[in-house]
Amino acid sequence: MSDRKTAVVVCPGRGTYNKAELGYLARHFPDAALLAAFDAQRAAAGQDTLTALDGAERFSLARHTRGDNASGLIYAATLGDFLAIDGERIEVVAVTGNSMGWYSALACAGATSPEDGFTIANTMGTLMQEALIGGQLVHPFLGDDWRPDPARKAQLLAIVEGIDARPGHVLALSIDLGGMLVLAGNAAGLDAFESAVEPVDGRFPMRLGNHAAFHTELQEPVAERGREALGTHLFGQPALPMIDGRGAIWWPGATDTAALRDYTLGHQVTRPYEFTRAITVAAREFAPDLFVVTGPGTTLGGAVAQSLVLADWRGMGDKAAFKALQARDPLLISMGLAEQRPLATGQ
Repeated sequence: MSDRKTAVVVCPGRGTYNKAELGYLARHFPDAALLAAFDAQRAAAGQDTLTALDGAERFSLARHTRGDNASGLIYAATLGDFLAIDGERIEVVAVTGNSMGWYSALACAGATSPEDGFTIANTMGTLMQEALIGGQLVHPFLGDDWRPDPARKAQLLAIVEGIDARPGHVLALSIDLGGMLVLAGNAAGLDAFESAVEPVDGRFPMRLGNHAAFHTELQEPVAERGREALGTHLFGQPALPMIDGRGAIWWPGATDTAALRDYTLGHQVTRPYEFTRAITVAAREFAPDLFVVTGPGTTLGGAVAQSLVLADWRGMGDKAAFKALQARDPLLISMGLAEQRPLATGQ
């Protein structure tokens, strides 16, 4: 009897390549020729190569978290980790991602080539940085025990709706991220929300540096430029099912590639990204043994775990239940954690 486990792979988005991740590609990327191809694309565009950014002597918030740099670094780190998964131990049955992680998911699932996926991620990150429309903040609606609290979530979203209705204010849900709400809007909208809610843990609401108003209608100019720059030829049939930011599944052999491009460069850019729903659909439709979160970073694992609690997956109703199950038979592997990485790579 085989002990090979099934897994849904989850690709992280912006904000996951930070100081601790400096050198991540040098440590983990498994294909020197492919990394050189990514570097060649960036050099041809007059951009710093990933090798230079990843190999910098020290991490720079201003340099490494810019959209035109962060997107390429995160995409490459994610794809490298996906390629490093030990196929004899783990059978990947589906792929999903958070926000920018959708571009990585396309490549991991085979809907784009690695090089074309890089073109998409790097182009969209660059366009976002050039426009830099609006901003983002994050605020929790779950308590420390992760017990579902739909009333608190509804209360916060009502505040968002009220602020957005004010003249000169723009504010909307950007990402439904486990126990967190990522909100996006213009300066007036973000300021108003910060004034309207009680601070939590001395950290929230937290502004996200070098982030634009992703997944809102403010990004329509960026989406339009992306559609001008990125043709349908970049997109193909996936080899693995993909769960998008609506919770919709794109199936191998049944994907309309023009529709895939339209979603990727349309709805995915300008409408809320429902990450919690994506994880819920992944759990219920594919019933994997594992959720494998690729690097870089380690922050997305918490959102995956919270999403599973919110979905009542395997009867988990709170943080304690998740931790007990995780301790007994791990269901979540974060490849950005040195102690968990060997569970995915076998090394």
